[in-house]
Amino acid sequence: MCFLCDLKQRAAGATAEPPAAGPWQARRAFLLAASAAAATPAIAQVDVGKASSVRKLVPAEAIEKAGAQQFVATVKEAQQKNALVPQNHPKTQRLHAIAKKIIPFTAAWNPRAKDWQWQVALINSDQINAFCLPGGKIAFYTGILDKLQLSDDETAMIMGHEMAHALREHARERLAKSSATNIGLRLGAELLGLGGLGAAAADMGSQLLTLKFSREDESEADLVGLELAARGAYQPNASVSLWQKMAKAGGSNGPAFLSTHPSGPNRIKQLQANVPKVQGLYEAARKG
Repeated sequence: MCFLCDLKQRAAGATAEPPAAGPWQARRAFLLAASAAAATPAIAQVDVGKASSVRKLVPAEAIEKAGAQQFVATVKEAQQKNALVPQNHPKTQRLHAIAKKIIPFTAAWNPRAKDWQWQVALINSDQINAFCLPGGKIAFYTGILDKLQLSDDETAMIMGHEMAHALREHARERLAKSSATNIGLRLGAELLGLGGLGAAAADMGSQLLTLKFSREDESEADLVGLELAARGAYQPNASVSLWQKMAKAGGSNGPAFLSTHPSGPNRIKQLQANVPKVQGLYEAARKG
């Protein structure tokens, strides 16, 4: 599994692709250490229940392809604006290091993740935002790192949270529910069927970047992300300090991140209640 391979190769069938040369050349050795470290994980410490079965109405391959296409387009746009932070920049390398420590634990939450071609991009922008598209395509904006002055632990909590949305297939579920509603749950080959829903997923494009998840989705992502980060040896209490910073950054003109990830006292309380559940994972990871 490679981590930052050429986007052209990693997004087969994409409509836009970045140049083959430059910072996006293959780095096939990036995850060797992470892959070697991956072992059968212990039983999950946080309780989020089973993923919704309705997501199966949309083929996973279709939504992951849509994610790859949108990631390529996002990176290409950033390159054209000279806003793509180079792969060898310390800020980008910092994100690589965090991802490398978390990725080995993702397959426990979604077996497909072991075959995802994980990628990370850092975009120079004042936006306080970050996302992980289906299939493991992660992007951070410099604004979220700089304006909130995030520690590595807090950054890991954001990354884990965004990874969790992809692992729990929240975008796939939302599309399935929306498509099912639009066609009135009519079944049959003549009424779209799975193939039609798959095509709808492939056409989602930029909608993946503005998708608003439910409260349940956000709660799941918080808790799964918390556990992922703790297993990666990141301080669980950072989840609380992160959302406290987010709350302070809110308001009528709050960051884009809060438009899709609203903050609030209940969110912080839930995290505080779950920190003790993963504290042992963190301490074990630190010793390891």
